Amino acid sequence: MADSTICLEMLKILPGRVRISEPMKKHTSWRIGGPADVFVTPANREELRLAVSYAYEREIPLTIIGAGTNILVADEGIRGVVVKVGCGLDRISVDDNMVIAESGAKLSKVAAVVRDAGLGGFEFSAGIPGNIGGALVMNAGANGTAIGTRVKEVLLLNQAGCFFKKTIDEINFGYRSSALQHDSAVVVEAVFSCYHRDKEAIKHEMEVFIKRRKETQPLHYPSAGSIFKNPPGDSAGRLIEAVGLKGERIGDAQISTLHANFIINLGEARARDIMMLVERARNSVLGHFGIELKPEVKVVGYQ
Repeated sequence: MADSTICLEMLKILPGRVRISEPMKKHTSWRIGGPADVFVTPANREELRLAVSYAYEREIPLTIIGAGTNILVADEGIRGVVVKVGCGLDRISVDDNMVIAESGAKLSKVAAVVRDAGLGGFEFSAGIPGNIGGALVMNAGANGTAIGTRVKEVLLLNQAGCFFKKTIDEINFGYRSSALQHDSAVVVEAVFSCYHRDKEAIKHEMEVFIKRRKETQPLHYPSAGSIFKNPPGDSAGRLIEAVGLKGERIGDAQISTLHANFIINLGEARARDIMMLVERARNSVLGHFGIELKPEVKVVGYQ
């Protein structure tokens, strides 16, 4: 089905929510990526359901994104339909020590709401970019813990347009991983179990984490955070620096001189430049140390 036809059909069911040939660099933290054939921004759960089921019923390739903080989009773009989960699907509520957050809510906003409610459990996330949906799929974490430790249950939407729930036992959270990574269903909402704690103590701990992040990470340049998972008992950044690749550059893509597990965009970096640096780092570490680094970042759009 032609892109223009898909766009016109989707505009009928989702007026004002559909764009054609949308530059993905506008929707990724790396500021990299070619056009999405058809780009949809649902404003609520029903619009999300309509967009997902439309693509499924017509066998059109479907890509779901959130804040775009953990993806690398191909220079050639993304074929089919891209659905961005964000505004309109970002409600947050607190009931005693339970926190309910929709997948489009920013992780930083959830952390602030939890803090202001005098609840502990989200201190670790201070300064981590991205939305709740992506954080759950990747089991985002820092400072010795991860979001999966707080999850009670998750509401999902399958491609046929049906909502269903999974408990923490069914999601199987691990280090930067979860069963959600291998599930075609879309994260819609999550329920988190927190605990009562002094607000000032929470605020202080979060400030310490943010200060450390600013001192050790290249936050002034577009990036996607850590490129590789840390291997057991070691640091990916240390290994990449040890093989002499800190500061290595291809085009406008550079392995950060501040933190070697970050690849930054100095201005006009392309996805292929990033991929070349990723492979160079992986092959060098494997050759020198016999350790295979595993990427945290998901590559989207390559055929």
